[in-house]
Amino acid sequence: MASVSPKPLQRGMEAFASRDFRRYQLARVMAILGAEAQAVAVAWQVYSITHKAIDLGYTGLALFLPGLIFLLPSGHVADRFDRRHVILVCYSLQVLCSTALVLLARSGSHSILAIYAVLFLVGTGRAFSGPASSALIPHLVPEEHFVNAVTWGGAIFQFANITGPALGGLLFTFPLTRFAPDTRLEGAGIVYVFTLSTLGWFLVLVSTLRVRPGRMEHRALSIEVVLAGFRYVRRASMLLGSFSLDLFVVLLGGATALMPIFAHEILHQGPRGLGLLRAAPAAGAVTMSLIMARFPMRRRAGKWLFVCVSIFGAATVVFGLSHTLWLSLASLAIAGVADTISVIIRGSILQLATPPEMRGRVSAVNSLFIGASNELGEFESGLTAQWWGAVRATVIGGLGALAVARLWSVIFPGLRAVDELTTESLRAQVPEEETLAGL
Repeated sequence: MASVSPKPLQRGMEAFASRDFRRYQLARVMAILGAEAQAVAVAWQVYSITHKAIDLGYTGLALFLPGLIFLLPSGHVADRFDRRHVILVCYSLQVLCSTALVLLARSGSHSILAIYAVLFLVGTGRAFSGPASSALIPHLVPEEHFVNAVTWGGAIFQFANITGPALGGLLFTFPLTRFAPDTRLEGAGIVYVFTLSTLGWFLVLVSTLRVRPGRMEHRALSIEVVLAGFRYVRRASMLLGSFSLDLFVVLLGGATALMPIFAHEILHQGPRGLGLLRAAPAAGAVTMSLIMARFPMRRRAGKWLFVCVSIFGAATVVFGLSHTLWLSLASLAIAGVADTISVIIRGSILQLATPPEMRGRVSAVNSLFIGASNELGEFESGLTAQWWGAVRATVIGGLGALAVARLWSVIFPGLRAVDELTTESLRAQVPEEETLAGL
């Protein structure tokens, strides 16, 4: 049960009546700030060592592979054990990974293989924490405030995405040796120490949550139980369409991995410029999240989903063609606006259309699609940029995202027909034989 404060809150902030929701979102801010700053440092460090686009792509591949390898056990773990404990264990692993990055930076190592190995462990922690974190949110707020919680969760995530990359860029160029000449930390090492501090705060805050979701899945371990999430998603075309739409659009249209190239070779900016590029989508996203928290989407959610995906693809094309910083930032911000609406719709569909005892395994399937679209998308971007160049790869990817939006609206009419984001409305679209009882 979510602990709710009796104090009435302003319209649009209903989710914050829950003490655990407030604490968990503060913890997420800390963790995301550190993770995004670390991502900027890793990207710049790898590109500085090799100056190869494909090596930037390999960073995404290293983060993605654990999600694929541990897909089945991660979902089962999220439903079998206390989700709060799973999150704490996974982020303890993140602490060890960031410590390893600090040591590599301090030693002056130029081994990108060692960096990839650490990123693989980072991806392993994310593979298990992702489903548990996603499935934990409905336990933090009453059901009637869930969409508001998803909206604010997106706003908080994007706020941290604005600040995190900018902090990463600033800390990377911070002249620590000027103030402490004996230190061997500079550049990436300073960023990794910052990430360690944010992870520490995350662990403290999550450990104080009162919610105890306990064990959701009580059946004995079997192949049928482990694969239940896949079967549910495969049969519920609304979920399958939502997951796969995100997969192919971001896989084709995401250009995050190529931002060091755009910052350095096309826009002629340094690490701070890279931080601005990484923050621009989040700036647009957090603005739209705040608007949607105050004025939530009432009807025609499915149609708006496809409109926003199309806008995302078009904005990616503009970014790829831009040679000026202001136009690049504006197009990325518009892409962030469109993406956050899509995220809120898809996140609400994921949790509200799924039975509570299945949320861990269904979230694990979603994590696979998200990981493929983000981390594997970075590999795809690096590979195509190596073949065609960064500009052509980005433009073609944006056009591909537009084509996918049109095609998916035809293939998945049930997703396009989604109207209200409520449990009753969404579960009504899942035929009786496709529910957990029918599995």
